[in-house]
Amino acid sequence: MELQGTSAIVTGGASGLGEATAQLLANRGVHVIVADLNAEVGEAFAKEIKGTFIHTDVTNTDQVITAIEAARAAGPLFSIVNCAGIGWATRTIGKDGEFSSAHDLEIYRKVIEVNLVGTFNVCRLGATAMSHNTPDEDGCRGAIVNTASVAAEDGQIGQVAYSSSKGGVVGLTLPLARDLAPIGVRANCILPGLIDTPIYGQGEAAEEFKARLGAGVLFPKRLGRSEEFGTLAVELLTNSYINAESIRIDAGIRMQPK
Repeated sequence: MELQGTSAIVTGGASGLGEATAQLLANRGVHVIVADLNAEVGEAFAKEIKGTFIHTDVTNTDQVITAIEAARAAGPLFSIVNCAGIGWATRTIGKDGEFSSAHDLEIYRKVIEVNLVGTFNVCRLGATAMSHNTPDEDGCRGAIVNTASVAAEDGQIGQVAYSSSKGGVVGLTLPLARDLAPIGVRANCILPGLIDTPIYGQGEAAEEFKARLGAGVLFPKRLGRSEEFGTLAVELLTNSYINAESIRIDAGIRMQPK
């Protein structure tokens, strides 16, 4: 699928995995909509890549539609990469055996709402817009890449909410691809492992922590780079024969219980 001259939406596009992907897409002549909550960082980055920042809560339908319309105004929307998400770590029950210390149900709902419902919200609305595109020689009108996590398969202690949400993203991949096949829109999913993003912080302590994490990776023994995620995302967008796949990018790691 040819990307030059088209537009793309990258949710969570102001940092980490989304930022790297947005940069690579811009390098290919794509007008990127940086859909994020962080206006200060997002606006500066969008200007840098000659894209457009749109303040976007992925669970807010009106804001998602605003991002889609901004993309369509810049060129046909052929690419969506969903990187927006949140994490949380809490065990299912507390140590005192009291109902009140069990995992907060509202927090569980919030993680599901952002990571799973928000991803699907962008998919359903974005694919609707893509259905109006003129198809290419393969009949393709667009492609979607969603972001799950190795936690979808190797969830650790305390990751009940996060793993549930990311497992849902993996689970929707095949039926989503089947739903969208009649309009010529492909859907794939990436399960990143330990990727070096701002979530780990900065400074000597952060570097030492990342080094310890990297030592547990099969090979190469380091954290992944955001650009490595980005190149895979771009490949899934451009390679018209990859569809309905969920692909781990983790250097062979299998997460232990903790």
